[in-house]
Amino acid sequence: MFINRKALIAIGLSSIVTIVSLTSMAPDDDAPKNLKVLPKHIPDRQVHQIMRTWSMSLGVRCNFCHAASADGKGLDFASDAKPEKEMARHMYKMMGKINQKYFEAKKDSLGMVETSGVNCYTCHRGASHPDAKLPEMKMGPGGPPPGGPGGPPPGGPGGPGGPPPGAPQKQ
Repeated sequence: MFINRKALIAIGLSSIVTIVSLTSMAPDDDAPKNLKVLPKHIPDRQVHQIMRTWSMSLGVRCNFCHAASADGKGLDFASDAKPEKEMARHMYKMMGKINQKYFEAKKDSLGMVETSGVNCYTCHRGASHPDAKLPEMKMGPGGPPPGGPGGPPPGGPGGPGGPPPGAPQKQ
């Protein structure tokens, strides 16, 4: 089968032109804007993955941190109008400091933490505002001593060096 030499050259040149034009196209206007704590050169796909993880960890949707766009269609992801967005930035920086100081977290080539000891879910557990109360005091191992907060007096029944509770008292 004879292949026309001119057709082969035309196909080759058009392939080269197509490849060059595709690689030299301007970047998307949808690239993330107003990044302050995430690396500026992070791929759009990775930003969406991080945001999805954060929203799941806090049990919220995108509009929890991101304001509505001026035209009322969708969200303005670059806007800093909502204070929750700035709080998320503070929390992300805090998490990074904790992981670096206490867990020796390593970063990848983009500056993102590869492994960590704590993350958003560590405290939030799917709640937008984590519970900040102390656990209830219960009797038993690890609970308060019998008899109330002060417990029995030292040397008395149940105290150190004293007879066990319910033992007959010496007269």
